[in-house]
Amino acid sequence: MSYYFSICASEKYQEKYIEFMLMNYQQLNLPYSFPLTLSFLASPILMKEEAILCFNDEDELVGALGYIYGTGENDYQDTHIVQIQAVFLLDEYRRTRLFLRGLQYLTQFITQLNRPVTELRFWTPVQDDLRKLCGKLAVRADVRDTAFGTMEEYRAPFSDWHAYAMQFRHESYF
Repeated sequence: MSYYFSICASEKYQEKYIEFMLMNYQQLNLPYSFPLTLSFLASPILMKEEAILCFNDEDELVGALGYIYGTGENDYQDTHIVQIQAVFLLDEYRRTRLFLRGLQYLTQFITQLNRPVTELRFWTPVQDDLRKLCGKLAVRADVRDTAFGTMEEYRAPFSDWHAYAMQFRHESYF
């Protein structure tokens, strides 16, 4: 099966991103209230940052990723940090190379923008399977309890992410 990625550069694709994430809200399993989750999901669109869609060879939306530049604790002025707000793949696509291909697309896209990105960050709910995956890519930097569950923050140098993604067979997207 083949896949392709698209940046949400139009309102139509931005709407697809939000709809896809909201349709899969329960499976995102984020330990936040719905309004807070919605703010995380929508922030890449509302802050005029990037969101990426993944389609299968039948043009069906099977995954999405949204991120912003900067962190809230630094009033989003630390734009050398990319904070991934949400990543979601439909269940039947999770144990495939699609996550890796998405990482390859993301790192290639950011690289070609010529923005001085030095670090990627993201938060996940505490789950053993996520901890194993995230530990391959990043270092756990923080743990926070929320009213809805515990979250872990992971960080890694952008250059490490890019090097990791490019060590596997890959397409040149840009």
